[in-house]
Amino acid sequence: MAVKIKKPTTENGLRKIVEEMSGVDLGTCYQCKKCTSGCPVARLTKSVPSEIIRRLHLGAGNELLDSDLIWMCLSCETCYSRCPMQINTAAVIDALRVLAVEKKAAVQQGNVPLMNSMFLKTVETFGRTYDLAMIMAYKLGTGSIMSDTEKFPAMLQKGKMALLPHSGADKQVVKRIFKKSQQSKGTVK
Repeated sequence: MAVKIKKPTTENGLRKIVEEMSGVDLGTCYQCKKCTSGCPVARLTKSVPSEIIRRLHLGAGNELLDSDLIWMCLSCETCYSRCPMQINTAAVIDALRVLAVEKKAAVQQGNVPLMNSMFLKTVETFGRTYDLAMIMAYKLGTGSIMSDTEKFPAMLQKGKMALLPHSGADKQVVKRIFKKSQQSKGTVK
């Protein structure tokens, strides 16, 4: 597959910015593609991890922010564990995700923003994730309240989901983290 790279507006394109944000030296990658061969979502995306790194090497500009991989990456760090040069590709993808949001380059598709929002809201409220509340809020948001309900009893029986939230989290610490995060982004006055 031919990779087209628009001429960057800066000398290194996004590379320097991404390296600073992620703390990763992309120059150490020698394109062994072990990151791609272990990536659980690589077969589902148009751009694979090794291609993203290579395109950054070649001076890719903002067109890289439209890559579907930056939204599909699970941040599981399988790529990092497989990399012989210990390049944290997940951190690079996270940096690209932040830049895409800042520059409004790409919009998450489908119900991804809703799922992210519901996940973060349950963590903020309960101090950790509470699956039942998150799923209920997500289902209400999508309007598909009754879909997949036949799986719920089996999940309860196998202990995969709890009826009540876990009580071990320090909710005050988590709330402080969320408040500080919102203040650093300028959303709280």
